[in-house]
Amino acid sequence: MRVYFGVCGVGLGHVGRCMPVAKKLRKRGDHVLFSTYKDACDYVERENFPLCKAPPLSYAVRPDGGVDFRKTTADPGIFSTYIFLTQVRAEIEFMRSFNPDFVFSDSRLSSLAAAKLLGIPSVTVLNTYKVTIPRERRFLTLAQIADGGILTIIGESWALGKKILIPDFPLPNTLSLANLEIPPRRRRKIEFIGPVLPVRPEELPEKKEIRQKLGYSDEILIFVPISGSAQDKAYLSLVLKRLLRKLPTNYRVVMSLGQPGSSATPITEGNVTVYTWLDNRFEYLKACDLVISRAGLGTLSQAICYGKPLIVIPTPSQTEQLNNAKRAMEMGVAKVLSQKELEHKQFTSTVREMFTSEAYVKTAEALKADVSKLNATETMVRVITSLGNAL
Repeated sequence: MRVYFGVCGVGLGHVGRCMPVAKKLRKRGDHVLFSTYKDACDYVERENFPLCKAPPLSYAVRPDGGVDFRKTTADPGIFSTYIFLTQVRAEIEFMRSFNPDFVFSDSRLSSLAAAKLLGIPSVTVLNTYKVTIPRERRFLTLAQIADGGILTIIGESWALGKKILIPDFPLPNTLSLANLEIPPRRRRKIEFIGPVLPVRPEELPEKKEIRQKLGYSDEILIFVPISGSAQDKAYLSLVLKRLLRKLPTNYRVVMSLGQPGSSATPITEGNVTVYTWLDNRFEYLKACDLVISRAGLGTLSQAICYGKPLIVIPTPSQTEQLNNAKRAMEMGVAKVLSQKELEHKQFTSTVREMFTSEAYVKTAEALKADVSKLNATETMVRVITSLGNAL
């Protein structure tokens, strides 16, 4: 089978959850081609998959990493019809050249549209059905216009594929619940498949053994996987490094900057060790006692699958992350800090609270047991195989 992956290239979350599926398909002898852009290109090339670089489609970012909706709508970006049509044309050319049996879209509407026009069966993976703009006063008019127009059309267009796969926990544990305003007529296409785990917890040694291997004993180990756009990651990592270095000496911190293709040599400053990239990030996820991260669905759900409590710092004005963070807090597995609240006293107090209260750890362990039977990678391979062979 020939499988075409059209993947959103903003950050690494989308390509990261497609990669285990692509590897499984390649291992069994299928041919795979990726189409993506921006941050995801380095990741695909690092994994030695063939790649078509698509025209970039993104949103503007403020210096603090937050979404700049005004600049996004003023400049070509996520709302640009011209760039979208350019992407569709490029996707059609890529698909005609590759001649796929199946198109797998991860939050790429242009890939779905091209597949529809060419008569190729497709599915989409996404965790935000309809993008929303924060109801802050400065965005209110823009939100009202967008909700009644282009964003509604985008939401409806996700149904172009034969199925919509949601890489999230089924109810009642769905993290992205507030981001899934799906009309009743579309729900027959929906399947909750659980989070994608490139490495499952049971595939790794026990926590104590991994900690010994990594050189940690009785210290409190905090894992900080930085995700998002390049500007967002640069801002957050700078702020967090300053705060984390002020923690007591019995706290050890490992931070990954999520920069594929960069050096794996770490830099240690006091109690903080910073890697630009970690090939064994899931060893650190299993070995750690606490995760500090943005509120992307992939990072949150993977931490829950590993039974880890979290401190989450959602990207400012990024509605999807704000909703995810609120939901994780409601589930009792996370504390949420606003980026505006990132100052020494409150940050240190929040970190200490995560260890003085056993509730977060117990909730994380209970959720881990509840979702342990889900296997999103196997489900996606099954869907690709069944729908791709149906013609």
